[in-house]
Amino acid sequence: MSNMPLETELSEQAAVAEIESAADKMSQVRDHVGKLIFGQRDVVDQALISLMSGGNVLLVGVPGLAKTRLTEILGIVLGLSERRVQFTPDLMPADILGSEVLEESNTGQRSFRFIKGPVFSQLLMADEINRASPRTQSALLQAMQEQEVTVAGKTHPLPKPFHVIATQNPIEQEGTYPLPEAQLDRFIMQVNIDYPDLSDEKAMLLETTAADSKEAESAMTSDELQKIQRLVRTIPVGESVVDSILRLVRSGRPSTSEIPLVAENVSWGPGPRAGQSLMLATRARALLDGRFAPSMDDILALAAPVLRHRMHVSFAARAEGIGLDQVIEEMCSGLI
Repeated sequence: MSNMPLETELSEQAAVAEIESAADKMSQVRDHVGKLIFGQRDVVDQALISLMSGGNVLLVGVPGLAKTRLTEILGIVLGLSERRVQFTPDLMPADILGSEVLEESNTGQRSFRFIKGPVFSQLLMADEINRASPRTQSALLQAMQEQEVTVAGKTHPLPKPFHVIATQNPIEQEGTYPLPEAQLDRFIMQVNIDYPDLSDEKAMLLETTAADSKEAESAMTSDELQKIQRLVRTIPVGESVVDSILRLVRSGRPSTSEIPLVAENVSWGPGPRAGQSLMLATRARALLDGRFAPSMDDILALAAPVLRHRMHVSFAARAEGIGLDQVIEEMCSGLI
């Protein structure tokens, strides 16, 4: 018989049951999205982990890799109200946030009325975000961090939950603007999307051109998602995992790193928010896999998407063909 007090034993049993229930629900979501998005299992998982963590996600890839479709499917499957903004060079901040208009009543009294922009949704899709000017890109800064916006001196809360999924063409593409570093740091992950392999592309070709192609259906509600987001923050993290996250993040800072590849080639490294993001993401990944605590494998799997947009290699390093993924791989090898 257990020597554990009955109340503690019952509370632990309830916590285990809650985690198992959440894992089953997310497994259904993952399977449903996987039937509609072909050959991008890691991409789907990383997007789900970002949303389970309560964060925003940046999808990067050339046109035609289902970035927009993935966002639309996630909105439907997770039961979120969704709005889409197509970012263009002439887009203004008011086109996203909304604006105040002067109205006159029947009695001749004039007053301002705030007309909400598309940011007032639970899932905002910022399509091709790097097509807009930095001024317009930064209009999302307050919304992404504080889940509220200030217009004409008045603060307006956003719906809960609130997430931004932004899509971006590779920066080398014509007619794009680099995102400001402060805004990049608000994305919990940068998920790079590559071309599917032959079998997956063939399956996609057949399925998406058929007369009866599958459509997305809701698998949970926004309230259930918020419950899972709260649950993620209660998952225990071992001391060794916490220390490994700190070691990894701090090793990416050139001024203090003991890794020669970092010290010689990185211009600036990840800040404390990177550690916070990695901590939440490892918890969410453990829950997504039905585990009760994150491990070193979670750190290694999520290091690149969490860190790659929070670091920058020097011009000389890029000229020599040294990329961020190579640097992050070297940082991870120091943990093993």
